[in-house]
Amino acid sequence: MSVQPRFVIGTRKSALALWQSRHIADLLHKAFPEVSIELKEIITKGDLNSSASLPSIGGKGLFTAELEQELLTGTIHFAVHSLKDLPTEMESHFTLGAVSKRTWSGDVLISRGHISFRSLPAGSVVGTSSPRRESQLKRLRPDLTYKDIRGNVDSRIKKVRSGEYDATVLAEAGLRRLSLEKEITEVFSEGDMLPAPGQGALAVQCLSTENDELFLRMLRVIEDDATRLETTAERTFLHELEAGCSTPVAAYAKFAGGTLSLKTACLSSDGCTLIRFDEICEGTLSAGTKLARELARKALDLGFDKLGFSKLNK
Repeated sequence: MSVQPRFVIGTRKSALALWQSRHIADLLHKAFPEVSIELKEIITKGDLNSSASLPSIGGKGLFTAELEQELLTGTIHFAVHSLKDLPTEMESHFTLGAVSKRTWSGDVLISRGHISFRSLPAGSVVGTSSPRRESQLKRLRPDLTYKDIRGNVDSRIKKVRSGEYDATVLAEAGLRRLSLEKEITEVFSEGDMLPAPGQGALAVQCLSTENDELFLRMLRVIEDDATRLETTAERTFLHELEAGCSTPVAAYAKFAGGTLSLKTACLSSDGCTLIRFDEICEGTLSAGTKLARELARKALDLGFDKLGFSKLNK
């Protein structure tokens, strides 16, 4: 395939975002060694408001809107996102050109003294900015104190080391990508903590116009079909509930042996109410999407909208 010699990838400026964008650039360069790929660092609204809680500054597009604007103006060809940060609805001129292979999807605990979650003393302060994580943690340990925490991975770890927090919960993928595995106290099981839809997956966003068909053909080289199947089901469940990052909603899908399993959870903010499903279907995009929609309807029938989280920012 004949391609142009230079592409620009838009990325946020954090160490994790840069790792992710460089990873995508490396995958593309291996497939097309003749292509020159450079990164353009872009500051998003979420980066500028690093001290305020995410729900207080609005969830939709916090870490993506500025990159999308650069795509529209043509200053970048692709934007790399953590898929869990990307709203489930995009304007029609954008598309997900690729979803690369997902390796880690879960959440991990980082604590002072490497004390396990169940061994933390009552009243210990656990930092999390995620309503999804907080609700699931409260269900396990209502005797702990949960406090909002913001900042990049390194700054959150430092807040634990300094004693400002006794522990924090982060995505396993971020720690491992930054070679910070030694900081992990424990990895939460799926039974204790279901991840956010799309967690651990990287998404490459581009324009969907005919002129960008060349880009889409390039990106198919780094597409992982299993990860696309899994994350589509997860994000469909979130979309059908009209929920977002301010909502205690979790979903995790796994493709194996021609079958797709989908686990979902919707919780009240105090963790006392839980609507959870664990079902399987044929391992195809259409079957996964259908199952996700069915589970969302069941969640609504069981009172999801009465939890006070329906129709929030996607």
